[in-house]
Amino acid sequence: MGTDTSKGDGPEPAPSGPAASGRRAGSPNQSLALAAMLFAVSMTFIDQTIVAIAAPDIIHELGLTSTQMQWVVNAYLLTLAAFFALGGRLSDIYGHRRVMLIGTLVFVISSAMCGAVPAGDFAQAWLIGFRAVQGIGAALMFPAALAVVIAVFPVERRGRALALFFGLSGALTAVGPLLGGWLTSWTWRAIFWVNVPVAVIAIVLTLLARIPDRSRREPLDLPGAALVAVGMGLTVLGLQQASTWGWSSVVTWACIVVGLLVLAFFCWFELRARFPLIKLQVFRDRAFQIDNLVLFFSMMAFVPVFFFASVYAQVSLSASPNQAALYLLYFFIGFGLASQWGGRILDKRGARPALKLGTALGAVGFFLWAQKLTTLSMHDQWLYAAMAGAGIGLLLAPASTDAVNRAIGASYGEVTGITQTVRNFAASIGLAVFGTVLTHRTITNVEGTLVGKGVPEGAAGDAAESVAQAVTGQADTRGPSGSGPVADAVQDSMQAIRMDFAQANQWVFYGMAIVLAIAFLFALRHPGTRVTQDSPKDQDSPKDAEPAQNE
Repeated sequence: MGTDTSKGDGPEPAPSGPAASGRRAGSPNQSLALAAMLFAVSMTFIDQTIVAIAAPDIIHELGLTSTQMQWVVNAYLLTLAAFFALGGRLSDIYGHRRVMLIGTLVFVISSAMCGAVPAGDFAQAWLIGFRAVQGIGAALMFPAALAVVIAVFPVERRGRALALFFGLSGALTAVGPLLGGWLTSWTWRAIFWVNVPVAVIAIVLTLLARIPDRSRREPLDLPGAALVAVGMGLTVLGLQQASTWGWSSVVTWACIVVGLLVLAFFCWFELRARFPLIKLQVFRDRAFQIDNLVLFFSMMAFVPVFFFASVYAQVSLSASPNQAALYLLYFFIGFGLASQWGGRILDKRGARPALKLGTALGAVGFFLWAQKLTTLSMHDQWLYAAMAGAGIGLLLAPASTDAVNRAIGASYGEVTGITQTVRNFAASIGLAVFGTVLTHRTITNVEGTLVGKGVPEGAAGDAAESVAQAVTGQADTRGPSGSGPVADAVQDSMQAIRMDFAQANQWVFYGMAIVLAIAFLFALRHPGTRVTQDSPKDQDSPKDAEPAQNE
């Protein structure tokens, strides 16, 4: 692979030698820059999981349904996926540091507004709206933050820096459940307010790090940005609402089909645009294709598992928010330990071994975890939760780093936009699909239980749907209210309903095992090439470059 980096679209790497140390006057301080970017992106990762722990309290106080609560989670992930490509492009055009700071401000202001949501009729629209704005801020922040890390580290140190960046930022997701459980015991609103001091630290460190700001005055592909946002929005809307509208609904399929058609038209449009939002030619690199496919299927499980495991713990295991956080900690112990191993494998042998081992371990872990859900015991599940987490930890940093290292013919901000769009779109689809499965199976299971208690089928079906929509984590005290034979039957059946919900979650976790198994099949097709030198940014496409080293 070539080493010419004197021209092209991407950010110039920092010079090696004394300048690279960050100690010479005027040069960026690498340690401060990396710390600043980690503080900034930590907020985006924490917010993917922290809301799940507080979900039952938010539902109870604001009077939301479980479907509406999923949209509080999903709105953030959807706007992340829809606007990541735009964020990466804006970062390249207007400067990485500038866009990172703007994104941080948008994120923290909208986060504070989420914490200030008023109770009443406007609560749902307020919370979902500002969660969506949070996602936009994160979509501006993350590609710019990654481009900053790349710009200040020379190529011989960049691999380790990126492995640390992806490993720590991914591991910071673990802070969400732990912090969320502690803050929720005070007030669930604090899960949003905690971002304020973190953002202040990130901004101060960014200013102290003396990060250079390079920009390129090129046209912005607004039609492309609109197309990708509309396509993703419609697709996920159809998947998410399928549990409410039904899979036989014309509206459900209209959203999904039209959304996919818009995304297809977006790809056609981008291939012909003079200044596209995304240079799709980068997908000619087979390793880049595989990295993104592995990320897509693994992220369908990685982010949704926090929501579903948290609600399972609070409903089926009758756990408090703090106990639910400890339940998720098993997953993150495996994730944190394995992510360091995955980074070392990437440096020594390339991405392929880590991708194969991680996807295989994750698939087995989720499968065995699913089998243990009906034991209704945390003690019986910790090993398999840790295995599932270890599988994700092994593959996340290697797949992300390997994909970014292959930014040939495209800037790093742009390629980061691609990979993060893939990751977050997959997470939105995972939440939508698995949420539909969970709701459907819960209704079916609870209806069967109530019919067995002598409740007529029609009334049992209505009560089962009410139970499914009122998932709060305190089934004994927050079950369907009222009096009469049906309400009494529901109250008398709470222990059985906990088991019904656990069995419904088994379907979700088996689904997660399946998507990891699909990711494993793609990992087998990774070419195994390693990127050991800078990519030439002045080439038109990846086909012009040869791998620096083969396994």
